[in-house]
Amino acid sequence: MARSRVVGFAAATALALSLAACAAPADPGPAPDATGDGTFPVTIEHAYGETVIESKPERVATVAWANHEVPLALGIVPVGMSKATWGDDDNDGVLPWVEDKLEELGAETPVLFDETDGIDFEAVADTDPDVILAAYSGITQEEYDTLSKIAPVVAYPDVAWGTSLEDMIRLDSAALGLSAEGDALIDDLHAQVDAALADFPELDGKKILFSYIDPADFSQIGFYTSHDTRPGFLESIGLPTPQVVADESATTDEFYVSISSEEADRFSDVDVFVTYGEADGAIVGQLQADPLLSQIPAIASGSIAVLENSTPLAASANPSPLSIGWGIHDYFALLASALS
Repeated sequence: MARSRVVGFAAATALALSLAACAAPADPGPAPDATGDGTFPVTIEHAYGETVIESKPERVATVAWANHEVPLALGIVPVGMSKATWGDDDNDGVLPWVEDKLEELGAETPVLFDETDGIDFEAVADTDPDVILAAYSGITQEEYDTLSKIAPVVAYPDVAWGTSLEDMIRLDSAALGLSAEGDALIDDLHAQVDAALADFPELDGKKILFSYIDPADFSQIGFYTSHDTRPGFLESIGLPTPQVVADESATTDEFYVSISSEEADRFSDVDVFVTYGEADGAIVGQLQADPLLSQIPAIASGSIAVLENSTPLAASANPSPLSIGWGIHDYFALLASALS
């Protein structure tokens, strides 16, 4: 199930399991343990132990969502990376901000690993990598063990699909011997986010709930917890957490939960609902027409930001090293528009 969370939203379950990214708190806290100052060997601790990278990698492969953006942002073209199957605007398997970076670097598209049905180990092995980056992922122990037979693997540090943007960059860049450059990239991304957010002062102090409500079943309200990267990002930029998200996040390590619409009163402090839907925005009227969901003040007032299914902007709601420069301003604009 974890893999499908970054693949698509064809159905309610698939949508609930897709697109994760940077569950960083307002204070990101200590960096994960990745020793290295550009010299090798480098040792990186993660959920499955530790990985020692003996020498500077020359052939970099990545699996799972967005890990390839770290080497690309640092000027390194991977030999292979995961194929984009959600949010791709031209069906070439590469998101637009990655296309832009490859063009900037004068590079051809790397080998694309189709992970729709799981990691394609044979395809990864065929690229003959020196290292496999998966700091932001949900790879299992079995997958980690199999990948490790191909090359040293950088797995996620703690919670599957819960690696913050900052920690993904720290771990992946350390594996490349580029920790200082990774830290500079983080600082640059923070500056870009701060500059974009400053253009929308109306978002200051607003409680935003990142949800998925199945149009075919309004009996449940599904939403992402603080363990997921979408709410995590909003928290990291200083936006307060709705009480229902805080309460549920404290009792589970799941990235997505749902509760009965009979408990609609638990969403009374939400200022903006963010959800996925079709381009026509019909979901707004449908929610407002529901006798239970319409009791939620944000829904009653139409404070609903709809991310059109499988568009680049919807994918960029999971901010990543290259998507921030491409779409963060548009993302904040969409959130702000729900308040007008």
